[in-house]
Order: sequence, then structure tokens, then C-alpha cells
Amino acid sequence: MRPRDIKVIDMMLGVPMREDRSDWFNFFKPLLRDQQSLSQFAMPAQYMFKNIPTAEGVDDLPGWTVSEMDRFGIDQALIGYNEGSPLNDIVRDRFADRFIFDMPVDPNGGVDVVRAIRRAHAEVGIKAISVFPCGCVPQVPINDKRMWPIYTLACELDIAVLVNVGVPGPRVPMAPQHVELIDEVCWFFPELRFIMRHGAEPWEALAVKLMLKYPNLYYSTSAFAPKHYPKAIIDYANSRGADKIIYAGYFPMGLSLERIFTDLDSVPFKPEVWPKFLRDNARRALKLD
Repeated sequence: MRPRDIKVIDMMLGVPMREDRSDWFNFFKPLLRDQQSLSQFAMPAQYMFKNIPTAEGVDDLPGWTVSEMDRFGIDQALIGYNEGSPLNDIVRDRFADRFIFDMPVDPNGGVDVVRAIRRAHAEVGIKAISVFPCGCVPQVPINDKRMWPIYTLACELDIAVLVNVGVPGPRVPMAPQHVELIDEVCWFFPELRFIMRHGAEPWEALAVKLMLKYPNLYYSTSAFAPKHYPKAIIDYANSRGADKIIYAGYFPMGLSLERIFTDLDSVPFKPEVWPKFLRDNARRALKLD
């Protein structure tokens, strides 16, 4: 049973901007080919999730999100920063102490992306850069040369990178996210803090091997209901990996906070693992101290 007195840091949370969120994945729609994904899904991996949460009838969406965080003991949350989005200004003005920013990027943008990251770091203080390799157009493998400027800049700015790994939920090719591609990146950038997102399945055992090998490689539990956390990850957290496994949700993209935190009570972490999993590892990986 998880402790109730830990102030949680959620490494993947969103603030909905509208009741209809069917356009939030437009950036990689050119990769989708099946009609169900293109015309029926409200989110690109809808076939994997039930009861996707909505904020129907809510006027103050940022305020509602913070009230949901309070209800489940989430002290701070990492959310995406997008240049020019009015949401970012609202969140920063009203809830600066509750949200931390990462910047989602497509490395195909080259030097323009590098400039945008520098601006966001100087103006907003982003703590991480995030990349969805299988969702880039065209796709960008984890160890591709287009990623190298992103990793170099992360080292220079001393911020983390969050990268989706494993088979993607959306129906797009999976090769760019094979976990073995992380090996070259961590070897070449030993100071890079690399945080795996979205499960690493079916290569979670390889993810564990690589975390044993590389000190700055971490794993976050984003997009997985806790009852589906891979056994290899739970076993690793309870042994040599207590400092490497980080809590991340998927609210409101696919999971409700009620579902996540109800399931968490059944995760068999050792007592000493819980504070690291729910808070301390995120603080260290993002250098929040």
C-alpha cells in the first residue's frame, strides 16, 4: 500500500483546453493509414484505453486540473510547453508553483528547434525536452543524427530528455523506438539524463539491463495503468533500481487520476521505494533542487 503523505510529482500530466481533443495529435496524422485511427479515434491509441477522462462542462480548465491534482496528492506536474500557446501563460500566471515544463520537439526542424529550446529555457526555465520518435514526420530513430543536436543541447543546458520507447500505441511503425537504440546514445553522452517514457515493451528487460549499465538512464511509468506495470520494472525498483523508476501518469490523455491512484495501491513496491518512485527520483532527474 502506498503512503498517503508523500507529495507526488507527476512526470506526465496535461491540462485540457477543450472538450473535443480530437485535433491534439494532428502533428503525426500524416503517418496514420487505417481509417479507424483517422476518423473514429479521439486519441491515437484509443483502442488501448477505456473511459478516457473528459472535462465536460468545465469552464476553468487549469483550475479544474489543479483541483484534481489536489484531490490525489499531486504537488507538482510536468506538462508540455508550446511556444505561443495561451495555456502556458495562464498556467505560469496562476499556478507557477504547481507546474514544471518540458518542451516537446520534432528534431526534423533542425537548428530552428535548437533555437526554440534555447528560448524556452531562457524565458520559461524548461526542465526537459521531450521527443516522440515514432510520431515525428518523418520518423526519427532514437540514435538518429537528427537527435544529436537535441542531446548535445540538453547536456549544455543541464536539462533532461524524455523519449518514448518501445512499441508505440498509435498504429505507426515501431522501429525508431527500439530500446537497443538507447545504448549508443547513453554511451556517447554519459552526462545526459535520459528518461524513458511509455513502457519500453516488449523490451522492458533490456531497459533494465541498460539502466544497470548507465547511471543517468531512467524509466518513467507514463501511459500505463499501474496494474499493467511490467514485472521486470517492479522487480528492478525493489532491488537495484529504486533510484531509477519514476512515477508518471497519463491524465487526461488516456487515464483518469482516480484509475491511476486506485491501481497504485496494489503495486507491490517495498516501503522504502515509494518516496523515491513518487517524488525523489523525479526531483533528481529533473534537478528540481
